[in-house]
Amino acid sequence: MEMKGRVIKEGKASGEALVTKQPISFFGGVDLDTGTIVEKNHELENICVAGKVLVFPRGKGSTVGSYAIYRMKKAGKAPVAIVCEETETIVAVGAIISGIPMVDMVDISKIKTGDKVTVDGETVSVG
Repeated sequence: MEMKGRVIKEGKASGEALVTKQPISFFGGVDLDTGTIVEKNHELENICVAGKVLVFPRGKGSTVGSYAIYRMKKAGKAPVAIVCEETETIVAVGAIISGIPMVDMVDISKIKTGDKVTVDGETVSVG
């Protein structure tokens, strides 16, 4: 299955999908040294995002979240790609400065955790 979205950061990456229906705060909600979601009661609590195609509706929280994504990338603990329903400035800037391919305006309900996902420009391929 292929879907088209809006390119936030051009690039190509593939990996296993990690999907949540909840917004993510990268500053305070993710352990930047391990890439593990630490936000209490989050659907992905105690799960590592490193090396995954991270699929979520939108970001939330502090503007420091952009730098948090960058720090995760430099430490090798960031997702390989990001797919969102709608991005906002925090996650968009984080993806851009970190060189993480990112697409939004995608129906994330069609992607399940464990799916093989490829992000290539505006195209999100599942399966």
